[in-house]
Amino acid sequence: MALHIKRIYEPKEDRDGTRILVDRLWPRGLKKQEAAVDVWLKDIAPSPALRRWFGHDPAKWNEFQRRYRDELKKNSSVVEELERRIGRSDATLLYAAKDQFHNHAIVLQRFIGDD
Repeated sequence: MALHIKRIYEPKEDRDGTRILVDRLWPRGLKKQEAAVDVWLKDIAPSPALRRWFGHDPAKWNEFQRRYRDELKKNSSVVEELERRIGRSDATLLYAAKDQFHNHAIVLQRFIGDD
Protein backbone atom coordinates (compact mmCIF):
# COMPACT_ATOMS: atom_id res chain seq x y z
CA MET A 1 0.00 0.00 0.00
CA ALA A 2 1.24 3.47 -0.88
CA LEU A 3 -0.39 6.53 0.66
CA HIS A 4 0.21 9.67 -1.39
CA ILE A 5 -0.85 13.27 -0.94
CA LYS A 6 -1.48 15.87 -3.60
CA ARG A 7 -3.42 19.02 -4.34
CA ILE A 8 -6.86 18.29 -5.65
CA TYR A 9 -6.23 20.69 -8.53
CA GLU A 10 -3.54 18.39 -9.95
CA PRO A 11 -4.68 15.93 -12.64
CA LYS A 12 -5.79 12.44 -11.72
CA GLU A 13 -3.15 9.76 -12.28
CA ASP A 14 -3.34 5.97 -12.37
CA ARG A 15 -1.02 5.73 -9.35
CA ASP A 16 -3.50 7.74 -7.20
CA GLY A 17 -5.58 4.71 -6.34
CA THR A 18 -8.53 5.66 -4.14
CA ARG A 19 -8.80 9.46 -4.14
CA ILE A 20 -9.88 10.78 -0.75
CA LEU A 21 -10.65 14.46 -0.19
CA VAL A 22 -9.67 15.34 3.38
CA ASP A 23 -10.83 18.98 3.46
CA ARG A 24 -13.89 20.15 5.38
CA LEU A 25 -14.88 22.57 2.61
CA TRP A 26 -15.24 21.78 -1.10
CA PRO A 27 -12.32 23.32 -3.07
CA ARG A 28 -13.08 26.61 -4.76
CA GLY A 29 -13.62 26.66 -8.49
CA LEU A 30 -13.63 22.90 -8.89
CA LYS A 31 -16.59 20.95 -10.22
CA LYS A 32 -17.24 17.61 -8.58
CA GLN A 33 -16.99 15.79 -11.91
CA GLU A 34 -13.53 17.28 -12.55
CA ALA A 35 -12.22 16.35 -9.10
CA ALA A 36 -12.54 12.58 -9.54
CA VAL A 37 -12.98 12.14 -5.78
CA ASP A 38 -13.90 8.64 -4.61
CA VAL A 39 -14.51 9.58 -0.97
CA TRP A 40 -14.96 12.92 0.81
CA LEU A 41 -14.16 12.65 4.52
CA LYS A 42 -14.99 16.12 5.83
CA ASP A 43 -14.77 15.14 9.48
CA ILE A 44 -11.11 14.11 9.29
CA ALA A 45 -10.09 17.69 8.50
CA PRO A 46 -8.90 19.99 11.28
CA SER A 47 -11.68 21.61 13.28
CA PRO A 48 -12.78 25.03 12.02
CA ALA A 49 -11.25 26.65 15.12
CA LEU A 50 -7.86 24.97 14.55
CA ARG A 51 -7.93 25.79 10.84
CA ARG A 52 -8.64 29.47 11.56
CA TRP A 53 -5.97 29.60 14.27
CA PHE A 54 -3.33 28.08 11.97
CA GLY A 55 -4.18 30.22 8.94
CA HIS A 56 -1.41 28.40 7.02
CA ASP A 57 1.19 30.38 8.95
CA PRO A 58 4.49 28.43 8.75
CA ALA A 59 5.52 29.94 12.09
CA LYS A 60 2.66 27.99 13.71
CA TRP A 61 3.43 24.73 11.88
CA ASN A 62 4.93 22.74 14.77
CA GLU A 63 2.12 23.64 17.15
CA PHE A 64 -0.49 23.02 14.46
CA GLN A 65 0.86 19.51 13.92
CA ARG A 66 0.64 18.75 17.64
CA ARG A 67 -2.90 20.11 17.96
CA TYR A 68 -4.15 18.35 14.85
CA ARG A 69 -2.66 15.02 15.96
CA ASP A 70 -4.48 15.50 19.28
CA GLU A 71 -7.73 16.05 17.39
CA LEU A 72 -7.14 12.91 15.33
CA LYS A 73 -6.51 10.84 18.47
CA LYS A 74 -9.84 12.03 19.90
CA ASN A 75 -11.65 11.31 16.62
CA SER A 76 -10.74 7.64 16.29
CA SER A 77 -13.92 6.62 14.48
CA VAL A 78 -13.22 8.83 11.46
CA VAL A 79 -9.55 7.77 11.45
CA GLU A 80 -10.71 4.14 11.41
CA GLU A 81 -13.07 4.95 8.55
CA LEU A 82 -10.17 6.47 6.59
CA GLU A 83 -8.05 3.40 7.25
CA ARG A 84 -10.90 1.16 6.03
CA ARG A 85 -11.25 3.22 2.86
CA ILE A 86 -7.53 2.95 2.21
CA GLY A 87 -7.42 -0.75 2.97
CA ARG A 88 -4.44 -2.48 1.41
CA SER A 89 -4.56 -0.55 -1.84
CA ASP A 90 -2.90 2.63 -3.02
CA ALA A 91 -4.65 5.84 -2.01
CA THR A 92 -4.16 9.57 -2.31
CA LEU A 93 -5.18 12.16 0.26
CA LEU A 94 -6.38 15.24 -1.59
CA TYR A 95 -6.19 18.76 -0.16
CA ALA A 96 -6.77 22.25 -1.58
CA ALA A 97 -4.21 24.32 0.35
CA LYS A 98 -1.63 26.14 -1.76
CA ASP A 99 1.24 25.41 0.65
CA GLN A 100 2.67 21.99 -0.24
CA PHE A 101 4.87 21.89 2.86
CA HIS A 102 2.55 23.11 5.63
CA ASN A 103 -0.88 21.50 5.33
CA HIS A 104 -2.98 19.04 7.27
CA ALA A 105 -2.71 16.26 4.64
CA ILE A 106 0.99 15.93 5.51
CA VAL A 107 0.16 15.51 9.18
CA LEU A 108 -2.62 13.03 8.36
CA GLN A 109 -0.37 10.96 6.09
CA ARG A 110 2.24 10.68 8.85
CA PHE A 111 -0.41 9.94 11.47
CA ILE A 112 -1.82 7.05 9.41
CA GLY A 113 1.70 5.82 8.69
CA ASP A 114 2.56 5.79 12.40
CA ASP A 115 -0.26 3.35 13.21
